[in-house]
Amino acid sequence: MYRRRDTRREQLVAEITNNLRRYAVDAQQVGHAFANLHGLNPTDLQALIAVMDAELLGDPITPGRLGDQLNLSSGSVTALIDRLERAGHIRRDRDTVDRRKVLLHYADRGAALAMEFFQPLGARTDTVMDRFGEDELEVVHRFMAAMSESVRAHRDSVRATRPEPPRRPTS
Repeated sequence: MYRRRDTRREQLVAEITNNLRRYAVDAQQVGHAFANLHGLNPTDLQALIAVMDAELLGDPITPGRLGDQLNLSSGSVTALIDRLERAGHIRRDRDTVDRRKVLLHYADRGAALAMEFFQPLGARTDTVMDRFGEDELEVVHRFMAAMSESVRAHRDSVRATRPEPPRRPTS
């Protein structure tokens, strides 16, 4: 049962919290639909998002950073990258400055598949954003950045308290 909200602020906080929860669930379902359509598992999808995010920031991700971000062992990251590369979603490139370093990039085929699937969502997003002025979008941007940071901090604290999986003995 929901209790009655006494102030407008309490009402807004409750409604925004519900909207964020619903958005997260709906966005996850859209991501899963893309993954299912292209034979990807949830970790594959997380990896593709990490590669895309890093590229958008102009700082392509390395396999080591990807493993840290996804909390995977180096062997699991290698298998993941091999699988995504074979499927045409990502490519490995040597760093032009340090040839020992491998950088991961979205492959043309993977980018085309993502564009085809997500372009209608992008158009819908643009339509929604067009209804808000620049000042309003500044507030929303600050809010979303702070909420995202809060969720990441919680994720990291939960990850830190989770016990490590048992390691297989090496012979």
